[in-house]
Amino acid sequence: MRRMFGFLIGVFTGSLLGAVLALLLAPDSGEDLRGQLRERGQLFLSDVRQTADARRIELRGRLAALQEPNEDF
Repeated sequence: MRRMFGFLIGVFTGSLLGAVLALLLAPDSGEDLRGQLRERGQLFLSDVRQTADARRIELRGRLAALQEPNEDF
């Protein structure tokens, strides 16, 4: 029980220290940082959508090729 309690205190202390250091060492204000994160998130989603669209087109082409009658038999 003592080991678990010591572990939980360590986790809490480490989390608190990490949060304080992050706030003190942040290069931008919270508003600027949120804007940058929002912009990066939108760019990431755009990239994911483009990749998914390209993959969808590729897979539809493969499916169409597989659905064509095979004249080898």
